[in-house]
Amino acid sequence: MKIKNLLITAFFMASGFLVAQSGPSQRWSIEKAEKWYAQYKWLNGADFIPSTAINQLEMWQEDTFDPGTIDRELGYAKGIGMNVMRVYLHSLAYKQDPKGFKKRMDQYLDISDSKGIKTMFVIFDDVWGKEPKIGKQPEPITGTHNSGWMQDPGDPASKDKANFPFLETYVKDILTTFKDDKRVLLWDLYNEPGNSGKINDSMPLLEAVFSWAREVNPSQPISAGIWSWGLVDLNAFQALHSDIITYHHYGNPQDHKLIIELLRTHGRPMICTEYMARTRNSRFSNIMPMLKEENIGAINWGLVKGKTNTIYQWDTPIDSGEEPVEWFHDIFRKDGTPYRQDEVDLIKKLNGK
Repeated sequence: MKIKNLLITAFFMASGFLVAQSGPSQRWSIEKAEKWYAQYKWLNGADFIPSTAINQLEMWQEDTFDPGTIDRELGYAKGIGMNVMRVYLHSLAYKQDPKGFKKRMDQYLDISDSKGIKTMFVIFDDVWGKEPKIGKQPEPITGTHNSGWMQDPGDPASKDKANFPFLETYVKDILTTFKDDKRVLLWDLYNEPGNSGKINDSMPLLEAVFSWAREVNPSQPISAGIWSWGLVDLNAFQALHSDIITYHHYGNPQDHKLIIELLRTHGRPMICTEYMARTRNSRFSNIMPMLKEENIGAINWGLVKGKTNTIYQWDTPIDSGEEPVEWFHDIFRKDGTPYRQDEVDLIKKLNGK
């Protein structure tokens, strides 16, 4: 992390006060964003995929959609007081079966709502597998973190403007269908744009998805999380066009605190939509209390150990498949047993349970 890049980012954040705030399809005013945020108890939860799915396609395709597991595992989250889940969609699952896809989204939201849990849907994603395909998904590679996770729409698909008309139809249909749905907390339009070496090649799709979302004008806020402080152009766009500032941070408390101070220059409510990598000293014990004290939403990666293999570190496979000495992500085993009882006790305490 370079201080120069952080200061540049902070400048763009502060410049956000100069962005036009009027009009029904413009970025929310700071006052509107603060009023929206104030209606909720402290937001906390996890990036969620059921333990039976290796990726977004396996989660959402009809043959492998698993409401029983979703219901059970969201029950684990409810039990420790979590009130929001961040959930990735996938455009190919929609393309295969638009009506069925939206029906399954509605079914998911019913289950989540029954647990008192709001949903933050993620639209596009630049991380991991480049060439997603509908149909049967691969089996996990033993001991390998997110071996089957797929980008959306993929690479080079995300750079090819010939794909944009379909993607526009997808985004607008999903947002129009759920634009006034109280079960949906926020629309996270693009996860980690510029990742996987794309850098500014992701800018056209990032700009387009914000434009499409503003045309729909959902009642929920829209955002795209800042995640890499060297991506100055992307960071500036994300910061200046998001209603609520969202960000990722997997580092130690001191570095995380610095990021919070810089992001505060934007003057908007904040949600950390990815954190908690134990072996990088980003833990529930040292990050979650800080986020609550700062009134920043806290969404950690991973709820239940499963096919994503996110108990293993990034790019550090364990070929034998043995559990690592310390889990990287995730909170529960499949039967609901906590990985660490002290962690779930802390989460419950922070949530007043």
